[in-house]
Amino acid sequence: MKGREPRPYRALSAPFVVAPPGGCRIRTRLHLSPADEEVLRAVGEHLGALAGADLAARVQVGNVPAAHNRRAERKKALTAQSSSRWAGAITRTSEDQYQLARRALNARIGSLRQAIATITARLAVTPGSRERRGRRWVRGYTDGAERRAKQQRLQILQGELRRAVRERDSGRVRITRGGRRLLNARHHLYDTATVPKPLTAADWQAQREGWDEEWSARRMFVTADGEAGAPFGNYTLGIDPADGSIAMALPDPLRQAYANAPRGRYVLDAAAAFTHRGEAWADRIAAGASVRYDITYDPARGRWYLDASWSTTAKGQKASVPALETLRQHPVLAVDLNADHLAAWIIDPHGNPIGTPHTIPLQMSGVPATTRDARLRAAISDLLHLAQLHECAALVIENLDFADARATGREKLGRGRRGKAFRRTVAGIPTGKFRDRLSGMAHHAGLSVIAIDPTYTSRWGTQHWLNPLKKQTSTASTTTVTAHHAAAVVVGRRGLGCTARRRKDGPRQTPATTASRRTEAGAVRPEDRTGTTAPQPPSHRSTGRTERTAPARTSRSTPVVRQTRARPPGKHPPHGPTTVRGPSIHDQLTLFGMPDTANLGQST
Repeated sequence: MKGREPRPYRALSAPFVVAPPGGCRIRTRLHLSPADEEVLRAVGEHLGALAGADLAARVQVGNVPAAHNRRAERKKALTAQSSSRWAGAITRTSEDQYQLARRALNARIGSLRQAIATITARLAVTPGSRERRGRRWVRGYTDGAERRAKQQRLQILQGELRRAVRERDSGRVRITRGGRRLLNARHHLYDTATVPKPLTAADWQAQREGWDEEWSARRMFVTADGEAGAPFGNYTLGIDPADGSIAMALPDPLRQAYANAPRGRYVLDAAAAFTHRGEAWADRIAAGASVRYDITYDPARGRWYLDASWSTTAKGQKASVPALETLRQHPVLAVDLNADHLAAWIIDPHGNPIGTPHTIPLQMSGVPATTRDARLRAAISDLLHLAQLHECAALVIENLDFADARATGREKLGRGRRGKAFRRTVAGIPTGKFRDRLSGMAHHAGLSVIAIDPTYTSRWGTQHWLNPLKKQTSTASTTTVTAHHAAAVVVGRRGLGCTARRRKDGPRQTPATTASRRTEAGAVRPEDRTGTTAPQPPSHRSTGRTERTAPARTSRSTPVVRQTRARPPGKHPPHGPTTVRGPSIHDQLTLFGMPDTANLGQST
């Protein structure tokens, strides 16, 4: 719109080095015998029932300080039905789940308030028009029908906000052990059935049994917290790294029925072997450090898994990261995350793109969660190999978070089928998982991760870098340069502390800068020399009006005179002092009738 005041640029936050993860988690598969499977099911279901009861008791306590959450009382009651260490793991897990639910509730309240504010602002504008609110323009809804639908949605959101605020103030949270989605599927078994419809009696029975098995598997609890100084890092569940034998302390009610080792323990027939980072796990056990173990069951595959996890930093401390200035002395790999691929480019320490662009496919829509995680890890592995191949010190990514877009995207990111598809695309970009997974894998590969503010990276990349990069790589690469690669260049330059804009075309050294550098270096000008190499006086054909006008073209050694020319009224002021070349020393000596002398005052 002509005459519209430009929107001010948003302030950019400073880049920072992403801290590596403070822990490590590895997994292996357990090949159990029928007896082992029976024991693990009995232990998991018994402890799962205790964990559910303790979680309900913790929710009833409400939002109180840690000293008043009655953990000691609840642990004492659980110890009589399990053991002291099993009870400690259960109460610790209940507290973690409660605090996580509190954070999720606060995030939900913030999201509802953002959506309500957006709808309220748009409802105040006449449909089909827009109004200015400060420096922003607020657009009204398209027509009256959409406006009435948004009024109904506003009432629904306000009701949800009131309920969420009441729950937060009362300290109550909603937690479903096993997952709320799976619980809702229990009430809609016919709709969620994977077999052809209509269902027969056998299909209906199989559907119910499958749901019961998955529900029971998700609610099982076999988590043993480690202790420093304990044998093999854990008193409850110990694994000998020599032969991989697993010994588990059984809860008191199950010891008489299943114990096959002294002190109420059960030694599994299966052995554990960690292939990934197994040496780090064995070193930690040998050092007497604590290791936590979790045993889970996947009903879809019929497999049992054992997870080992431990903390890599001391309690209350953060992992050390290299200084940002140190990383900026080396090349970096700039990455632009998109919905279906990763656009990357190598950036040298001066902010220049090196070589050709790189595109790594990352298709994550329409596949299971396990497949999405595998594809994400494969794409990150390709990035790390590319960074190591070009001797990069870090990877530069955008510190993306689509929390605002997910909260108000229904009001700002279009309407109808196209708007819904775009919102689905934005919500499908794995920003958080990509950042967390990349920081962990890069740390183990000896690389760092630099996060930058994502503001204007795509816009400035298209504006300043897209066309020059297309011309530069038109014949040297088979990869088509896109706006995403240009955005990756801006991401890398911002991580290195450079500006997003390219340097202007033209000569990099003006006569003024050349003369100043030569003066600073102490170079000898040709007119200061003596002997046969001394310059000759000007020819007799030269005009006699050189004292008023500068010659059209002079040598590089001509002295430089700086002056500021006055501009006529109405003209733009000059960007800097204008350089004017005057007559050389020899021209001046000849014009005034003085002999040509050298530095020592002797006549040549």
